[in-house]
Amino acid sequence: MNLQGKTALVTGANTGIGRVTAIELAKQGAHVVVACRSEEKTRPVLDEIGRDKVDFLRLDLADLSSVRTAADAFLARGVPLALLVNNAGLAGAHGQTRDGFELGFGTNHIGHYLFTRMLLPALERADEARVVTVASHGHYRAPGIDWDAVRKPTRTTTAFPEYCVSKLANVLFANELARRGPKNVRSYSLHPGGVASDVWREVPWGLRHVLSLFLLSNEDGAKTSLYCSTSDDVRDKSGLYFDRCKEKRASDLALDTALARELWERSAEWVGLAA
Repeated sequence: MNLQGKTALVTGANTGIGRVTAIELAKQGAHVVVACRSEEKTRPVLDEIGRDKVDFLRLDLADLSSVRTAADAFLARGVPLALLVNNAGLAGAHGQTRDGFELGFGTNHIGHYLFTRMLLPALERADEARVVTVASHGHYRAPGIDWDAVRKPTRTTTAFPEYCVSKLANVLFANELARRGPKNVRSYSLHPGGVASDVWREVPWGLRHVLSLFLLSNEDGAKTSLYCSTSDDVRDKSGLYFDRCKEKRASDLALDTALARELWERSAEWVGLAA
């Protein structure tokens, strides 16, 4: 997809693969909107891209009032959105969001669900649009979605089981968006590889250091996001899951259309939208 002169929005673009993704999209001619919690922490990315090619949008995915404000601010610009990269996420964090969701589920899924749903009018205004959701290989390990548990604080010591559930939700959402979204909007989910990014910021330092010895660079980790964002090879593969820039079969649960529909409808009810 030719992004020259078009608008692309990347969440969590201040560090890691989001940063690399935003910089590379700008190099391809896109005007990039980086949606992050802190403008101060995002400033190095803004400076590297160049202020005439990038804008900052304040977004805290763990706070639905912030999500609504950010989406409304973008929609007020009245510009078509050619590409939305749902990149931001966290792992190893414990707690509950302000709106009462398990922290990983609320940040990784619910925040992006609401943000994407609210931005659909801008995506629909583009001749061709894509929504790329960064999930994880961890979704294969999710045993399902406990609808009660996702409305309570993190229960496990590592928070990894909760992370896997949130990533299953990412794939289910991307698949259901491909079925329900506007005809000009294509939707993809992906595993970026095990990446030495800021997604692991809540993991204890010792374990994080050990993990970093086996993880990909951010540059390598961003390749699949960029592939799904720009490659002509995926134009007719909306609703599919990718790993290392290749199509891969997602888990059986991720391909369960009834579960995807239920997640969509429950999520809509939770954030106050029509299904």
